[in-house]
Amino acid sequence: MLAKDVMTPGVVSISPEASIKDAAALMLERHISGLPVIDEAGALVGMVTEGDLLKRVELGTQQKRPKWLEFILGPGRMSTDYVQTRGRKVGEVMTSRVVTVNEDADLADVVTSMNDHRIKRIPVLRGGSVIGLVTRADLLKALEGMLERGAVAANPSDLEIRSAILAELEAQSWAPTGTINISVQGGVVELNGCIFDDREREALQVAAENVAGVKAVKDHVTTIEPYSGTVISQGDAA
Repeated sequence: MLAKDVMTPGVVSISPEASIKDAAALMLERHISGLPVIDEAGALVGMVTEGDLLKRVELGTQQKRPKWLEFILGPGRMSTDYVQTRGRKVGEVMTSRVVTVNEDADLADVVTSMNDHRIKRIPVLRGGSVIGLVTRADLLKALEGMLERGAVAANPSDLEIRSAILAELEAQSWAPTGTINISVQGGVVELNGCIFDDREREALQVAAENVAGVKAVKDHVTTIEPYSGTVISQGDAA
């Protein structure tokens, strides 16, 4: 999937010359938590979010530092903080360094960028112009749709289910394929055998649950301490 497949099109934006009162009102009206800031030429110059408006002198929430720390930070940093907590225009409080993605960016790259920069939304560009936003909510909607489509997929046979589970495990470096037996009857998967790390138990169950057509997973797997051969734990259905 690509960024353009999941983004919210028709971006609600604001001018850097607009007041922060207008920005707050627009976010409340549209039930959104951030706005791209676009200048008269149509260029993206920043983002203003709820977070940019939280530390305000009007609320008494501005950051208060001890004098010694202010001295270390210097007048430049303190001036920036002053503007952030007292600025009246969007352009004065917005985040100027905006992380963006192209409309054809792979969704994996979009999520990586959001995680790496700890942001909740990312503008999507086409030829330098903003055409949409990908938000965490958009990603959840995409996930919900994929899960729904998977739930109504074709009804595979037990043999096809077993083959799909085995193929998934063969592709995973952690999977103990040599010590696990898998059987399927009526869509119910039974896991038998032994593992040497109990964390593999849940991973095996998840691998089975994610295969289309699986109705339930029964865990008969035994965890064995690899050096002594001592049984550490057994599956709920063992």
